[in-house]
Amino acid sequence: MLLGNTNKVVLASPRGFCAGVVRAIDIVNLALEAYGQPIYVRREIVHNKFVVNELHKKGIIFVNELDEVPEGCRAIFSAHGVSPEVSETARARHLKVIDATCPLVTKVHREAIKYAKLGYSIVLIGHSDHDEVIGTLGEAPGSIMVLDPEDKIDRLNIPDPAKIVYLTQTTLSLNDTRQIVERLRQRFPKIKAPSSEDICYATQNRQSAVLELARKAELILVVGSANSSNSRRLVEVAQSVGVSAYLIDDIEDIQLQWLKNKRIVGLTAGASAPEDLVERVVHYLNGLGYPEVETPGGIIEHVQFSLPPELAKAARTPLSADSKSRRKSS
Repeated sequence: MLLGNTNKVVLASPRGFCAGVVRAIDIVNLALEAYGQPIYVRREIVHNKFVVNELHKKGIIFVNELDEVPEGCRAIFSAHGVSPEVSETARARHLKVIDATCPLVTKVHREAIKYAKLGYSIVLIGHSDHDEVIGTLGEAPGSIMVLDPEDKIDRLNIPDPAKIVYLTQTTLSLNDTRQIVERLRQRFPKIKAPSSEDICYATQNRQSAVLELARKAELILVVGSANSSNSRRLVEVAQSVGVSAYLIDDIEDIQLQWLKNKRIVGLTAGASAPEDLVERVVHYLNGLGYPEVETPGGIIEHVQFSLPPELAKAARTPLSADSKSRRKSS
C-alpha cells in the first residue's frame, strides 16, 4: 500500500466511448456478422490499439491503403473519414465500401465543400498529420489551409480577407481553439464561423468533466492511445489548470512515482477507449492502496447515430447487443 485507506479514485463522467466510436465498432462487427470474412478496414477504425486488436482477433484485416485490398472485396472507412481521392480509389478497384465516418466529421466535410464552392478561403484548425484533417483537406485542397494549433497565424496568405471561414478538427482542445479563433478574428475581422460548433459534443463533455475532476484530484490518468487526439487533449486540459496528468494505454504504463503523496487520483478515458480498460485501472489502483471509488454525477449523453442503410437492414435492432452493453458500462 502506498498511503492510508483515505486514498481514493475519482472517475470522470462522462468518459470513454462516444456515439461515433460506438457506431464505427458496430459497423465492423455487423459487417462481419452479415457478410463474413474477409472484411478490410482502411487504417484504424478508431484510434485505440485495444479496440483494433480485438477486432483483428475476430478476423478483421486492417490496411494502410486500399491498394492492399483485393479488387471487389468489402472495405470499411474508419470513423475519421477519407478524402474524395480515397473514395475514387475504392470505386476504381470495385470495392464494396461501408462508410463508418462519424457523422460529425461528415458535417465538417460538407462545410468545406460548401464554402469552397462559394469561393471562400478555408482555414482548417487541426493537426495536419491526423487522419480526420487529411480527409477534410482532400475535399477542397485548393481552398483549404491547415492551421496547426502551434502554427503562427501571420503565415496565412489569404487572397480575399473578406471571404474567409474557419473550420476545426472535431477533437481539439476547446480552450486552445477559442484562443486561436480569437487571434484569427483579430487579423481577419470578417472571418466567418461554421454554422454550428465543429468540436464534437463528446470532446466538449469529456474536457468539461476533466476540468471538474481537476478540482478534486491531485493526479489525473487518461486512458487512451497515443494517436488519439481527443485523449491527448484531455491530458493537456488537466495540465492547463496545474494538475499532473498522464496518458496511459493500460496499467503497464502507470509509473509508481506518479502516485507518490497523491491521495486522490482522477481517472478518465478518451472517446475511443473502452470501459473495461478503465475498470482494469481501477482494480490496479485498488491494489495499490486506493480502495475507494467515487463517481460524481455528470452530463448524461443520449446521442445515437444511425447505421449505414445496408447494415441497418442486416441488423435486427438499430444498435447491436455489444453496443448496448458498452453504453451501459460507460
